[in-house]
Amino acid sequence: MTGPEAVTSWLRRRESAVTLILHVQPGARRTEVAGIHGDALKIRLAAAPIDGKANAALIEFVADRLDLPKAAVRLTAGQTSRRKILEIDAAPPDTERRLLA
Repeated sequence: MTGPEAVTSWLRRRESAVTLILHVQPGARRTEVAGIHGDALKIRLAAAPIDGKANAALIEFVADRLDLPKAAVRLTAGQTSRRKILEIDAAPPDTERRLLA
């Protein structure tokens, strides 16, 4: 990003909140950011997509990468889909860099 209002196809910033568009691959060998997948950031999750474990692992992974409490990260769309939308409160200015690092 080049400034606080800059936008990528998978990250949208408004005021202090950030919206992430993600493509999630549960059941992977390890949890990691796998790059860009179309207009979404692809994340591989070691957790299985059973009983919400993958969604919980996703929230924990993103919160950890951004050094935020899990309560600051909400799944707003895609509960049972690979395409998910997360809303992040009080996201740091370097959110994109932290996620891609």
